Order: sequence, then structure tokens, then C-alpha cells
Amino acid sequence: MGAKNTMTTTPETRLLDLYDRVAEAPDAIERLRKFVLDLAVRGKLVEQDEGDEPAGELLKRISEKRKQLDLKCKKSPLASEDEPFQLPENWRWTRVGAICAKTGSGSTPRGGKSVYKSSGIPFLRSQNVHNDGLRMDDVAYIDQHTHERMIGTGVLSGDLLLNITGGSIGRCAQVPEDFGDANVSQHVAIIRPAIRGLERYLHNLILAPYFQSHILSSQTGAGRGGLPKYRMDTIPVALPPLPEQHRIVAKLDELMALLDRLESTRTKRETTRDRLTTASLTRLTAPDTTEEDFPGHARFALENLEELISRPEQIKVLRQTILNLAVRGELVEQDPADEPAEELLKKIAQDKEHRAVSARDRRASLIKPIVSTDAPFDIPLSWVWAAFGDITISRDGERVPVSKAERENRAKIYDYYGASGVIDKIDGYLFDRPLLLIGEDGANLINRSTPIAFIARGKYWVNNHAHVLDGLDEEYLRFLALFINAIDLKPFVTGTAQPKMNQAKMNSIPVALPPLPEQHRILATVDALMSLCNQLDSALDGADSSRARLLEVLLHDSLAQEARNRAAA
Repeated sequence: MGAKNTMTTTPETRLLDLYDRVAEAPDAIERLRKFVLDLAVRGKLVEQDEGDEPAGELLKRISEKRKQLDLKCKKSPLASEDEPFQLPENWRWTRVGAICAKTGSGSTPRGGKSVYKSSGIPFLRSQNVHNDGLRMDDVAYIDQHTHERMIGTGVLSGDLLLNITGGSIGRCAQVPEDFGDANVSQHVAIIRPAIRGLERYLHNLILAPYFQSHILSSQTGAGRGGLPKYRMDTIPVALPPLPEQHRIVAKLDELMALLDRLESTRTKRETTRDRLTTASLTRLTAPDTTEEDFPGHARFALENLEELISRPEQIKVLRQTILNLAVRGELVEQDPADEPAEELLKKIAQDKEHRAVSARDRRASLIKPIVSTDAPFDIPLSWVWAAFGDITISRDGERVPVSKAERENRAKIYDYYGASGVIDKIDGYLFDRPLLLIGEDGANLINRSTPIAFIARGKYWVNNHAHVLDGLDEEYLRFLALFINAIDLKPFVTGTAQPKMNQAKMNSIPVALPPLPEQHRILATVDALMSLCNQLDSALDGADSSRARLLEVLLHDSLAQEARNRAAA
């Protein structure tokens, strides 16, 4: 019995060649897994053998078994125009319902969760069903009596369990041999092939891209949605001869193991790179980094940026490191000719007193020094520590919140600011000069997904979710924004479910103030370095897009080459 055709290269060779060319694509491994499954269910992964019993004969045996079980096929065979793709000559198209002894979802035990036990019969739910097998770390249990009352939803060894609702829809696991008694919830369907031996191939077929797309397109209902039995039963099945199914499964095991090893290697490489990146950037702001060490550490980091930075989250770390260096006086050199920051404090006090309109304002113009022993970190000799509230002018009293419903009826002209920036437009404005806004509440105070402090310009409105601060000039406010964005605000935030930084907490923040000329040099350097970070971001985005496009082309070409090979055989 000779093979019908031969392959010019092994699947392993093709897979490694593809991986070498697209290894840095963000989803390369997952895409390659899908590609291998796609080859498998199209008959392009292993050779066809003329000596194999054709799939048509296998279907006859399945039909005979279903008759013995008194199961009738209510679904018509696939019409040629409904076939998802062309199959090898000895394969056949059929449907899920036509090859199974049982399909359908589980149920809810009478009494719901109240009947769950700490031990007993496993009651398998969607969180237990994963593509690589059943996970029992969060399994529920029911007693024997409840299990026996749930007629028709008991699980047998070899059954395929398919999640049919929610975000995990499409996940599928095979019940291991000798698993014992179990039951399933209404969010999980049992797929039980009519004859043994089909399970492992059918499991892989369910995970293949074409089958998964049928699952997603066959959902009904809103919200959680679901895959009903009558639609699941009609999903097309690409059925090879049984011996070829076994060869396919064996080859898939080899290739998936290879991809697992590649993924493990990649993960280790990325972990090492992460550690190196973190260590290199952390050394710049470490407490024990001396003035003599700093230039060497900085030079290493800058010279190796391309090697150190490979993912967007690493650029985020780089941005934060730049800010940390800036507010510690380690980003630019100090100039002995600069007027010391103590003189700046006098100018700030004079500015606040000049603007004072009440005795309270005049009292607020006083600046109380912060002694170095109470300061969070060391700063250059020409710098000074001061409380945030002493060196700013609060304009929170001028804020006016406007409800979303009311804003919908007003013209969209001026920016309307909230805690994290512009959130709407409105037909009026409260402020018409550059001011510093700082988020007062919201999760962003903790997770810092966007800047907490930012400058608002032009004519604009501010609601009561952002503090409004004035000061000497816009450049001075920009430095304060940089400082607030650089430091950890958790000590000044109250609440966890609803984080909030009230005015008193914000005013107590210790601020390290450089001389004004140095502030300007710091801002210019930070602007230049952030521009570099933007370029790195764009380069990464472009590289990822290019790799993704290359992966798409290579996968398409590989499929086309397989078709050409088979046509020539």
C-alpha cells in the first residue's frame, strides 16, 4: 500500500522556518498553533494512504452504531456549496450531530449552588474546561443523590466538553480515561462520538479556526449569549479515514510540543530581557547609586536601548525612569551660576501675596520649610523642599460641575475637563489661562494609566474631579506637573474602591524644587527624551505591524504551497 503523495519538507521544518522569520510577532506562537490545526483539518499535515479505509466507510459504521442506539439523523448532509473548503478525495464532510451518540448541554442541580459540597461527584463548570484539559482547582461537588437525579448530563471518559456560553465559549477539553463519575453545568455541552477512537481528532478539529468561527457565528441571545444544541449539531465536520486521524493526532502532538518548547524559550528570553531592562533602569535611581557610578549606568542604558526595549510596557518603565531622574536632580547638571531655589521660594511667596484678596490668602502666602530629615530622598544642594500647598495657588473654588444630561443640551465649543483630561465640550468657560490640573479621584490615581497632572490651555471648563492650581508661570506649572507624575501618590490617596486625593492630602505632598533655570533645562531634556520614547513606541508599533503582516503572508503562502505540492503529486 503506497502513499498517495509525498511532502518535500517535513512539517517540523516548515514550522521552524516560519517561526524563525516571525518569532518577534506578538502572537506568533498562537497564530502558528492555529495554522497547524488548520493544516490538520484540511488534510495537509500528514500523507494520505490509499490503503486506508475511506471516510465514507467510517460514516457507514457510525450510522449503523447510531441506529443500534435508536438515534435518528435529523440533519441533512452538507450540500457542496456549504462545504467550508475542499477535502482530500478519501475524506468526507458530515455534521456534529451525525457522528455523535450524544450532544447537548448540562443542567443546573435542583437547589442551585446551595447543593454544592466540599467533596463528592465533580460538577464541571466552564471554568474547569480548558483546551489543554480539565482544571480541577476550582471544581464544585455534588452528592450521589443529586448526580443520579440529573438524568442525561452525566459525563463518560472520552467525552468532549465544550463551553457554550460567555467569554470562554469555544474552549474544549477531553475527559480523561478512568476519570470516574462527573456531571456538567448548563454552560457546558457534552459531545460524545458514536464510536470510540474519534475523540482526539474531533477535539483538535473543534479547536481549529474554521470550527471556532462556526461556534462564534452560531451564538444566539444577547449579553452572555450561547450556542444552542440545534446549531451545534449542524456545524460541519471534516472527517478523515480513522487511520489518518490517528496519524494527524500523533503529528499534532509533536508539533504542539515543539511550539510549547519555542514558547518556553521565548518566555525565558523575554523574562531575561525584562530583568536586564528593569535592573539597568533601576540602577539609575537606586539610593546607593553614586555620582561617580551614574554616568556609566546612564551610558549603558542609552547605548543599549534597542536591545533593552522590545515591548510597550518597557517603554512605560523608561518614561517613568526619566521622570524619576528629573525630579531627583540626576537628569541634567547643576549650574553653580543658577540662583538657588531659596530665592525662588521668595518669589513664589511674593507672587501669592500679590494675588491675595483676603487675610486667609495672605496667611497662605507663607512658605514653611521642610527639613531634609523629613524629605523622601536626597536632592542637590541648590534645590529646596517645600509643601505643594505652599508653592501653588488653589482655584478649586471656581470649579463648577455640569451633569452629562445637561451638557447634552449645550453647544460643544470649549473643552470640559475631568480627572483625566478632556471628557466633553461645553458652551462656556471658567478659565482662560494655562493652569495645572491634577486628578482628584478615580482609579487612575493608583494604576496611573494616564498622567495624573497636566496643563490645560486656552478657554476651558473644569468639573469637581480635577484640582485646579495656579503658580508663577506656565513653565513652573509644567515642572510641578512633571513632579506629580513622577512620584508615588499612594500615601496621599484615601479609599481603595473609590480612590481620592483631597486638597489637604495634595497640599501636604513634599516637592523638590530646583532653581528656575534648572527647571527649564530639565523640562527641555525631558521633552527631548519623551520624544525619543514616542519614536521607540512608533518603531515598536511599526515592527509589530510588519511582523503581523509578514506572518499573515507567510501562513497564506504556506497554505498555497501545500496546495501546489498536492496538485503536482
